[in-house]
Amino acid sequence: MFFEYPKLLWLLLLLLPLIFLYIWRELKGRLPYLQVSTIEPWSFQKSSLFKKIVRHIPFVLRMLAIAALVLAIARPRSSSQLEKVSTEGIDIVLGLDVSTSMLAMDFNPDRINAAKQIAIEFIAKRPADRMGIVVFAAESYTQCPLTTDRQSLINLMKEIQCGLIDDGTAIGNGLATAVARLKDSQAKSKVIILLTDGVNNTGAITPQMAAEMAKTYGIRVYTIGVGAMGEAPYPDQTPYGVRVINVKVEIDEPLLKEIAATTGGKYFRATDNTKLAEIYSEINKMEKSKTIVDSYPQYKELFFWFAFAAFVAVVLELLLKLFVTKHLPD
Repeated sequence: MFFEYPKLLWLLLLLLPLIFLYIWRELKGRLPYLQVSTIEPWSFQKSSLFKKIVRHIPFVLRMLAIAALVLAIARPRSSSQLEKVSTEGIDIVLGLDVSTSMLAMDFNPDRINAAKQIAIEFIAKRPADRMGIVVFAAESYTQCPLTTDRQSLINLMKEIQCGLIDDGTAIGNGLATAVARLKDSQAKSKVIILLTDGVNNTGAITPQMAAEMAKTYGIRVYTIGVGAMGEAPYPDQTPYGVRVINVKVEIDEPLLKEIAATTGGKYFRATDNTKLAEIYSEINKMEKSKTIVDSYPQYKELFFWFAFAAFVAVVLELLLKLFVTKHLPD
């Protein structure tokens, strides 16, 4: 145990004059409250050793209360050496396609919600890395910059929806925005996980150009194509309500493989929730952070116990004065 403000302990010296004054008054004796011609009526009342001791207990309790308060305001603390596991640092940006085709229901409940949920689980498994989110359709924007604040990251992931930006699939724009988030990173390893279910059909930047940008900045890109083989049920909005129709699943796998190969990453194909979860798990294993074990002190505040001891001492002093020493002869 140690004190954050040890100089305040000098206040304990104030107890010495109080103790000296109390002893001096006891030795000198107190003037009688009433003068009588004889003490014979009270001669049978003899003060026992126990009563003599008890009479001084309130003063002792008061000194203990003052001492405990001084110790409390000096902020007593304890510390223990614990091991901390830190990482050398991996920065990861999740690039998520939010075009309306992500509403297809070949995943449970649909592609976009399955992708969000499994990405959240991936985020939770990597508490030491900085992570960010980029979303894209016909345009792209940063949903969350690189951060270690897991709760904010998860909350922003939950807010992602289809239809908030112009529809389309600009894979190049989405990848370029993710690269922009990582290009100035000083992390030892920089990774983009790009998830899409379509074919690049718009955007000012081609996917190949964006892949070369990622390669230039030493960023690996893992690409994930999501969608069942063949056809997938899709909720089609009509003037009479929503009807479910089957649409052809079109994923530009050669392009996604090319992006991954250019940047030193890997391409994956997810056909259902289970497969997508397995892909994220595999990426999680491949991108392991380098661990560094060191020690750091963990502090625990102890002032409460001293403050509580002072409170108890004051209460006991009052109780003794009211119910015990008040009825004792001097």
